[in-house]
Amino acid sequence: MTDLACDPGADLPQLRERLRPLREIFLANLILTSEIPAPTFGEEARARFVLQRFSEAGLPGGSLDEAGNAAVELPGANPARRILVVAHTDTLHTAAEDHAVAVQPDRLVGPGIGDNAAGVAAMMTLPRLLATLGIRLDATLVLLGAGRSLGPGNLGGLKFFLDHAKHPFAAGLCLEGLELGRLNFASLGLLRGEIVCRVPRDYDWARFGPVNAIVILADALARIQGIPLPARPRTDMVFGQVSGGTGYGRAARTARLRLDVRSESAATLAEVEGRIGAIAEELAHGTRTEIAFVPVARRQPGALPFDHPFVREARAILAGLGLEPHIEPSMSELSAFLERDIPALTIGLTRGENVGEADETVFIEPLFDGLAQLLSLLQALDRSGRPADDD
Repeated sequence: MTDLACDPGADLPQLRERLRPLREIFLANLILTSEIPAPTFGEEARARFVLQRFSEAGLPGGSLDEAGNAAVELPGANPARRILVVAHTDTLHTAAEDHAVAVQPDRLVGPGIGDNAAGVAAMMTLPRLLATLGIRLDATLVLLGAGRSLGPGNLGGLKFFLDHAKHPFAAGLCLEGLELGRLNFASLGLLRGEIVCRVPRDYDWARFGPVNAIVILADALARIQGIPLPARPRTDMVFGQVSGGTGYGRAARTARLRLDVRSESAATLAEVEGRIGAIAEELAHGTRTEIAFVPVARRQPGALPFDHPFVREARAILAGLGLEPHIEPSMSELSAFLERDIPALTIGLTRGENVGEADETVFIEPLFDGLAQLLSLLQALDRSGRPADDD
């Protein structure tokens, strides 16, 4: 075992420099991953590539499950203690988009390269990083490329994996490409749903006059915006998409609004859901149309304490890299761990820009800080579970 493995916070700048010879391997994994389209529910090609790279790194026996997860184990000295490292494989981009990566001296540009090809590439390269640096862990690492995470996926891949795991996990670590310095140990609660408005085909036009689903939906939107949201516990509402109608000259018979409500409080989410449902019901009675709020996803809020050992270690590691931690509640895979009482963190690996756009960008140089952070944090998590006389 190397000196660095014995003391994960000892010399982070030295660890960062020792990672530089692995630059080409990591960047190749990042580029190849990013160029495989992986929209939510369409991640299989990327998941199979992840398994192929695991096998090439000397880890046969990986599996692809029915939820689209690619998983492999990296055995440690103590098979009874397991740490799950996860990166979601899906992206916000469709398979029809051009996924070619533009390589520039200091950056890589392409759709989804930060969210979350960089996270997947780090997880996929991790066995080579550990082997090259001579770092041996006591715990068994389970590496998971999780499918069906974003949007309607609702963390479905990770939830499925955790619900069907044969052995418990001592800790979890979620990898996101962006943003370096990100440190999430609290998860916001989520209510995600749709307001759906339909004008029935047998609508009595003579009695009630002209009706338009888009107009009714606009009324619903205005009323929902009037729902008071508390500043404490922190709560906000995001209107994500509005659609409806068929074109010019015809009154819209259908319209749809997609929204998220996010809060630190489960009670607040329940109250807001009740108010949205009441607005929809009132409008349905008043307009004699079909309008309803349809929840599509719920997540419970949760958090580790600020002084939890994992949080303290992560903050110390960022400080050792000269980075200021950016601490805020997360909407990442973290919530699936916390709901199951598994201590976990989400970290970011590099800096970037234009997130979610076709020209999404990650910068190369900060990746070495991100990888040093990842290795040091894994060693800290590993060390926390060993008996004192093993150190």
